[in-house]
Parts: sequence; structure tokens; C-alpha cells
Amino acid sequence: MRVFNRHVSGRGITVFGFETILIVSAVLIAGWIHGASVVGSNGVWRVLFITGVCALCFYYNDLYDLTVVRAPTEMFSRILRGAGAAAIALGLVVVLAPAFTGSGSVPLTALGLLLLAIPIWRVAFDGVSRDSHLEERVLILGTGSVAMVVAQQIALQHDFGYRIVGFVDDGNGAPTNVRILGTMDRLASIIANHAVDRIVVTLTDGRGRLPAQELLKAKLSGMRVEEGATTYERITGKVLLDQLKPSWLIFSDDFRASRITRIAKRTLDFLFALIGIVVGSPLMLLTAIAVRVDSEGPILYRQERVGMGGRSFTVLKFRSMRADAEKGTPVWASSNDSRVTRVGRFIRMTRLDEMPQLWNVVRGEMSFVGPRPERPFFVEQLVEKVPLYALRHAVRPGITGWAQVKYRYASSVEEAVEKLQYDLYYIKHLSIGFDLTIFLDTVKVIVAQKGAQ
Repeated sequence: MRVFNRHVSGRGITVFGFETILIVSAVLIAGWIHGASVVGSNGVWRVLFITGVCALCFYYNDLYDLTVVRAPTEMFSRILRGAGAAAIALGLVVVLAPAFTGSGSVPLTALGLLLLAIPIWRVAFDGVSRDSHLEERVLILGTGSVAMVVAQQIALQHDFGYRIVGFVDDGNGAPTNVRILGTMDRLASIIANHAVDRIVVTLTDGRGRLPAQELLKAKLSGMRVEEGATTYERITGKVLLDQLKPSWLIFSDDFRASRITRIAKRTLDFLFALIGIVVGSPLMLLTAIAVRVDSEGPILYRQERVGMGGRSFTVLKFRSMRADAEKGTPVWASSNDSRVTRVGRFIRMTRLDEMPQLWNVVRGEMSFVGPRPERPFFVEQLVEKVPLYALRHAVRPGITGWAQVKYRYASSVEEAVEKLQYDLYYIKHLSIGFDLTIFLDTVKVIVAQKGAQ
């Protein structure tokens, strides 16, 4: 299903929903133990606040990503870290606003109950979810490169509960390590014999070879039939470039944010950028002083980037490298780049170097969320190698983006192409709600200190 235009698995929603109920129940039981009523002044709000803090801390520790949290030791470790973070956050609120939160004994008791209840629930859920009757049996039509890529992604994830029963040979040969159930002319019997729930079509050119009648019968009988690109997109959160054709873009219902969405996005960008400049001015002043004291050179770094419609603009950042860091031909930033200063490494990790870009947002050159703007030199290379790369310029570039929270910093053409798949997914599903989830994920990336170089 989609939540805020973002694909989310039913299993993930189930885990999140049930654990939210567990958190609320733990808070209510803790309140009953300590004689703290939830009825009356601030009572309900206290429960909602404690629940929100706990759920957010668990989310930031990836407890709801079932692909990440698989082994019991990993699960217990993340539960302990999430509960510890919640204890610290709630403890600070108890100290700073005791009138609202009341005694700290209720949150602590609730967290103690959760440390017992959540592992029990997770072990039970994991045992039930492994039941083959609750898995979707997937049949893949085709044995080409796209079929192998889709199959690999299905094997890597554990959120959607897919199990590949085998492949149908498309006549172009197949790797020796895959299970071939037969050829296209035997599709009907293969479906019947293997109790297939979902058919994934990965034929790169289905003209003349696609068993249309059998697929139509399967769909009318209630079976799910979809293209491999659709499956790949749902599982990975990125677009499969190998099957992205101009005709598909033209006739697709996606890649078309409404006028109201675009106006609302621009209005929110403008208002929140102004607020950010005012509220963040003391922090920006301190950052500017630190940059000046740490190394010689200008405080602000100005660089030409490519924005919406392919138009160039000057991006603003606090300088994080030596003043003589780049001369001549531009080069990709790399991990542990020696050109980065001591202060520069810190402000990159905390994203403080991006704060001057609030002015770019006010001027309409950037948005809070969108594909990161790239330099013209690299854009020319990428457009030449990947013609669809120019599609990312259909929207305003962002201070943060879907590719930034899902993938590491790009340090080569190949990695930039990988990030392009995430950028196109964002453009395809652009919405205000999606932007909100990306912003929340950005905070998680900053806290975990991922992605910056």
C-alpha cells in the first residue's frame, strides 16, 4: 500500500500499528500502577506525547524496517537503543516541563514494560510471518537481466512476504542457478501446479511472445499480474532504469504533480525558509565564526549548480573545504576527503553547511525536498551517458531528498546513476506527505551520521 505516496509493506504497517497499541497500553498500565489518571488536565495529551516519543525513537532505530531487523540479537539491540533514546528524551522533558509530563516514574515504568512486551510480540510475529500460507507465491515470467534483478531484490527484502516459486523460460536462455518451471506455452499448467499468487512479467520485448490470454485469465481469476518494473519499484523505492521508456513516462498517470500540489509545496517552502532563517540565525552566526577561525578563506562557498528546467544558479553553503580545495577540472567528493577542514567535517555531518541554502529556497531556486543539484560539468557527463538524467530537472532541487536518505553520497558517475533511480521515484510520487516523510528520515540520517562526506 501507499502511505503519503510512499510504498509501505502490509507487514511494516502491521508491526507499527500493533506496537503503537502496545506503547499506549504500557503507558496506561504504568499510569494505573503509579495512580496517575489519564483523564482530566493534560492526561490524554501526556499519553499521546509519550507514545509519540517512543514510536519516533523506535522508528529512528529502524525497528519498523523488517529487512534490517531480522536476527533476534539485532532486534534486541535496536529495542534497547530505542528505549534508551526515549528514556533520555522523556527525562529531559520531565526536567524542563514537569507540569506537563508529571512524574518521571510513569514513562520509566512504561519503557520497562515495553522492553518485555515488544520482544515477545516480535518473536511471535516473526514465527507467524514465516508461515508459508502467509507468503505470496511469485512466478517470474522471463529469465533475462531484468528478471534476475527483480528476483535478487525480492530475496533481499523481508517486508513484503514474497516467495519466488520459479521462472518461466522466455526462450532466450537462463542462468543455471535458477529454477525453471517450464516455457511460455505451459503457463496455465504452471500456475495451477504451483498455486501462484502473483505473476511478475519481466519480458523486455513481449511482442509476439507474451501469453496474453493466459495472463488475462489469471488476472480475472483474482491473481495479481504486474510488470517487473512495478515490483522492483515497490520493493526498493526507486525506478528501474532498464525498463524506463519515454512512452511509459508520457502515458503514465504518475510523473504529474497537480498544480495545487506544486503551489502548496512552493508556499510551504517559502514560509518555512523564512522561519528557518530567523530561528536559525544564531546557529548560523556561530557556524560562520567557527569556519572563519578554523581556516583561511571565505565563510560562504558559492558554486554553480543546475536547477529546475536545466537553468543554472549559484548555491550557497558554509565553506567546509580548504579555500584552495579545487583547481582546474572538478572532481567528485570522496569518503574521508583530505580537503575537508576540521570544522568542515563537523558541519557536513550535521548538515549545518547547508543552512545558507535557505536563501536559495526563498529565492525560488531550491526546495526543502527534491533531487540534490549537481554541477554543470558532471551534469553534461551524466546526460551523455544516461539520457533520462535530465528528467530530474523537472522539479526544483532540494536541500535534502529521497536519494539522500536512501543512498550514500555519490562519488562517481555510477553512483550518481544509482541515485537517479531514487530521484525519479520521488518525482513520480511527489506529494506534500511524501516530503514530510523524507524530512523525518533526514533527521534520522543526521542523528545516525550517515551519508555525508
